[in-house]
Amino acid sequence: MPARHEMRFPNESPAYRTARDALLEAELALQKQVVAVAGMRQRLPLGGQVEDYAFEEMSKNGRARTVRLSELFAPGKDTLLLYSFMFGPKMKKPCPMCSSFLDGINGNAPHIAERVNLAVVARSPIARIRKFARARGWKNLPLLSSAHNTYSRDYHGESAEGGQVPIMNVFTNRNGEIHHFYGTEGVFAPEPGHDPCHMDLLWPLWNALDLTPEGRGEWYPGLDYRT
Repeated sequence: MPARHEMRFPNESPAYRTARDALLEAELALQKQVVAVAGMRQRLPLGGQVEDYAFEEMSKNGRARTVRLSELFAPGKDTLLLYSFMFGPKMKKPCPMCSSFLDGINGNAPHIAERVNLAVVARSPIARIRKFARARGWKNLPLLSSAHNTYSRDYHGESAEGGQVPIMNVFTNRNGEIHHFYGTEGVFAPEPGHDPCHMDLLWPLWNALDLTPEGRGEWYPGLDYRT
């Protein structure tokens, strides 16, 4: 296999370069596959029309108020990313994995908002969601409560038994009609011995660890690392 480039690192061995060149071919093939899959996603036909759900959000003066799904679409932005955060009313604490994921999304939210709308929804009361978010330092995430509607159940952020499920749903507004466009369904299609990793493309944490000799291992993020 011919080398793709002439760049070399100090003191690398021929065995290292041979293995690295083989890995590079696999990485380039994976990148092409990611682009191809994104194209398939973008060519999806419209999903079903969506009810104009009434959520609760916290106003700047600290009072809960109603906001409709349709109001989450800013002028000129016809797409909405709506993440279902695993923080149900019966949970003592929110999901550490979801919290880690949202730490990253919070940092990227101003950039995402340049292109599309973004919000986070959970089943707990809005005051409880807001309290955790403020302690976590989430200043860029619009927060919603679905405690008084069926959104979480309808769009698979909650099981029939009340269990919480992490899922990113994408909605589009076409001429005043809101349609479902996409959902991260991999969580519902696990394969034996393989974590579905359905949110990984959006999660810098795992992509960073995948670059290391140790890999991901059996470690999972926590809510608090202080000793």
